[in-house]
Amino acid sequence: MPLSDPGRAALAKRPGSLGGSREGGETRRGPFKSPGWAPTGAATGWAGGRAGGWPAGPPVRPPRPGIHPGSKTQVAGAEVCAGPRGTWLMLPSLLLLLRRLRPRRRPPPPGPGPRFCSWASGADGAALRARGPAPPEPHRRPGPLDKHQGDERKRKTVICIEGNIASGKTTCLDYFSGTTDVEVLTEPVAKWRNVRGHNPLSLMYQDASRWGMTLQTYVQLTMLEQHTRPQTSPIRMMERSIHSAKYIFVENLYRSGKMPEVDYVVLTEWFDWIMKNIAVPVDLIVYLQTSPETCYKRLKMRCREEEKVIPMEYLEAIHHLYEEWLIKQSLFKVSSPVLVMEANHDMPEMLEQFEQNWDRILAPKTM
Repeated sequence: MPLSDPGRAALAKRPGSLGGSREGGETRRGPFKSPGWAPTGAATGWAGGRAGGWPAGPPVRPPRPGIHPGSKTQVAGAEVCAGPRGTWLMLPSLLLLLRRLRPRRRPPPPGPGPRFCSWASGADGAALRARGPAPPEPHRRPGPLDKHQGDERKRKTVICIEGNIASGKTTCLDYFSGTTDVEVLTEPVAKWRNVRGHNPLSLMYQDASRWGMTLQTYVQLTMLEQHTRPQTSPIRMMERSIHSAKYIFVENLYRSGKMPEVDYVVLTEWFDWIMKNIAVPVDLIVYLQTSPETCYKRLKMRCREEEKVIPMEYLEAIHHLYEEWLIKQSLFKVSSPVLVMEANHDMPEMLEQFEQNWDRILAPKTM
């Protein structure tokens, strides 16, 4: 605790005090003089080392037990000197000790937060420190939800395989599934067959007027999940799309009178909101153009449980809607190129067509 002015004045009158003493007409500042210890040279800390001495300061604390006045000892590497008025630590040794005990700064752990350049040195380090902390890395989902986010040149390719029921979409996807840098997403039919124990797909085929809205609401949701899921390869091939779910199957239910107008309007509002706010890009549509008769024949051969009740009229209606959308392009706007492949052939001929159109399918941006 610093001394008040009256205290300093009283202390200065005492010989050997911190206030100083007159010796030979010259005032010297320094600690008290003890018969057992006289400060000398650089090892004296407060008393020596500079002409005129060091400024006066308060004693550190009273002597520790076992340290007698007039003795010198070592405490944790620092030289302690005891006198009649207190114990004094040798300041240079104490500073060195504290410097050694001070913990070193470590660089911050890696992570998405700001990166600090306190570890850099030299001219490059000075430039980095002058710029301050680096901005945090943006966290981006692989499937972008912002239509204006990202560089179009860096966006990956999405190809949708469209066509009627039993038009050969699965055969096409199986052919390209073994290609390097191509990932294949089939229709999530398993989800449509089992929604917590319910089968809305089968219910829709049995009574479209009652269950059409229910199924198409869930189809729109699951197809949106397909479009926005992380893309792990440069090229993604999808079986159908959220566009055909709306433009073909919802439209067919409405035109056939099996979906009320209010249900159709609600689904349309949902679809329009998705198109305005969520990016579902498609770079190429491959349309497997197949006659309803061929589709009906294949449908009977593969014997899927839900498809046993599909009539020929249903396949004809789906075929006409595909023709209006992708060939005449009079139904809805087509926002991507369309590659039309005649798919009434048997499997060997279809595989040969896929081989011939390999580059046109997998490199749509260079067409």
